[in-house]
Amino acid sequence: MNRRQLFAFIGIALSSLILTVSLPFIAPSVVAQSNSELLVSAAASLKDAMEEIKSIYQQSKPNINIKYNFGASGALLQQVQQGAPVDVFISAANKQMDTLEQSGQLLAITRSILAKNRLVLIVPNNVTGVSSFNNLQDPKIKKIAIGEPRSVPAGQYAEQVLQKLGIYQQIKPKFVYANNVRQVLAAVESGNADAGLVYITDAKISDKIKVVATADEKYHSPIIYPVGVLKRSKNTQVAQDFVKFLSSDRAKSVLKKYGFVLP
Repeated sequence: MNRRQLFAFIGIALSSLILTVSLPFIAPSVVAQSNSELLVSAAASLKDAMEEIKSIYQQSKPNINIKYNFGASGALLQQVQQGAPVDVFISAANKQMDTLEQSGQLLAITRSILAKNRLVLIVPNNVTGVSSFNNLQDPKIKKIAIGEPRSVPAGQYAEQVLQKLGIYQQIKPKFVYANNVRQVLAAVESGNADAGLVYITDAKISDKIKVVATADEKYHSPIIYPVGVLKRSKNTQVAQDFVKFLSSDRAKSVLKKYGFVLP
């Protein structure tokens, strides 16, 4: 073996050694980028739309595992405040997102408005004679389902509308409170409530109820769905990519299909 061959052999050996030593340090980073998990806490009224958006997103990002946690915005906020490992938060009102931002838990630059909604009055298909909110005073309407106002934004909007109409105190004894807006829908579907106040998007997914009135938007705070990434997220880049996708034309078309109003 001449000198040139010897140097070439030594060079190859050293390269192989460096690569072997480096692999354990490189591999975890590659794996972390190619296989990531996101926990998205979102208002219950978004469930159907977000499930469809997830399937579309994962067509191009199959290595991103998205897990949803749906519930009342107030309850979801409490979970975040208690340390839940949430990456992306979507509420049905500004109040909960404001709380996270003001307490320094939100990546403020990621906050945006995902969609808007409308509040409607629903009754079971077999109920007649109800065509306005004022009809809720009728003695035949014995139970009215609304979200628990302390934690469910839909319940807060419902209270605002009924107070503006001047009928809140008269019908308050009829209220049946639910932990989220989907439970309000279920109560009316099953006949356990004679009427209920839900979002138009909830009403659209059921063939067991009918919409009899839509609340005038001047009677309640704007029904807005803000979205943002939590600072605690261990995958902030992936979380921001998902939030960015939510504003894409493909995601917007899904939201629109389910009745959401685009910002």
